[in-house]
Amino acid sequence: MAYTVQATWDEEAKVWVAESEDVPGLATEAESPEALLNKLRVLVPELLELNGCLPSNEKSVEVVIRYQREERATVPLAA
Repeated sequence: MAYTVQATWDEEAKVWVAESEDVPGLATEAESPEALLNKLRVLVPELLELNGCLPSNEKSVEVVIRYQREERATVPLAA
């Protein structure tokens, strides 16, 4: 089973905010995708264990991180 994490860029705070419906209690933020992944490597197993959701007989779990970042720009039109 893969656990899905939604990561959304918060432009005002300049951080990636991560949440998941698959991992109860997951809510964290980091300044870069790399830093976020490092946090998730610690938090996901901890939260799965705390919530009694650890799969039996597994040494690892798959985490799918879906990054979303929206930007808006005004682009001049050719004359």
